[in-house]
Amino acid sequence: MNLADWLPLLTDQWEHTSTWEIIAVCFSVSGVLLAYRNNVLLYPAGLISTGIYTAIMASPAVGLYADAALNLYYFIMSVYGWILWSRRNENKKERPITAAKAGDWLVVTGICVIGFVLLFLLLKHLTPSTVPVMDAFVSATAWSGMWLLAKRKVENWLLLNISNAVAIPLLFYKQMPLTALLTLFLFTVAVFGYFRWRKISRNYSQQHQQA
Repeated sequence: MNLADWLPLLTDQWEHTSTWEIIAVCFSVSGVLLAYRNNVLLYPAGLISTGIYTAIMASPAVGLYADAALNLYYFIMSVYGWILWSRRNENKKERPITAAKAGDWLVVTGICVIGFVLLFLLLKHLTPSTVPVMDAFVSATAWSGMWLLAKRKVENWLLLNISNAVAIPLLFYKQMPLTALLTLFLFTVAVFGYFRWRKISRNYSQQHQQA
């Protein structure tokens, strides 16, 4: 499809987008911008957006149950992340942004591999999905990215953008251009977020070494 074909589709999707979905999109955008700013309010924003998306995807009218499960996972991780980010150390300072270590990457690998296999099998055998491999890959990498975000690890942006990079063409293929464009926006913010968090992490590491 060329641009002339996509524009009417975008217009049609906008006209048929529910108020709840618009609210969910707005809070999704707010959440990633707050994450970029290293602001704990990203989690209440995430709770609202993922809570709405879980209900929308699980509704009989939509019936995207795998996506509903993914958003439910996001909802749970938002609660978990909010708790971790709100904790203070003995000096009453917030959890610092740091680089992922070997142990973190071991967990990330486990989440990606187990998540991918589990989701692929469920999508392949229990749903009419036509893209089980890509769908499972998008979700599994996003799961690991959310875990790293909760741990305040710089590399969360890398995993989330690996997920976004596959999700964008997948969404266009599924003729969901509005959501694809939203994901493209999130991808762009995540690129800047990675470099911003890496700078903060290096500054913290230097200050910690000098101390």
